[in-house]
Amino acid sequence: MQERLERAEEQIAYLTQTVDELSDVIVAQARQIERLERHLGLLMEREAEREYDSGGSIPLADQKPPHW
Repeated sequence: MQERLERAEEQIAYLTQTVDELSDVIVAQARQIERLERHLGLLMEREAEREYDSGGSIPLADQKPPHW
């Protein structure tokens, strides 16, 4: 009985460590996604301004696709 209890405690400790590590990975990925979304937004704005400055009426990002 004692051996089973110790084995279960070891498994719980291992699973707890794994959950903590995965949580850290998720937090890092969420930060990276937020950073990439900000960069993408800035690039979209920059491209829309460039298109407008080159004589375009509506930036491509704001136009409906041709199949609509």
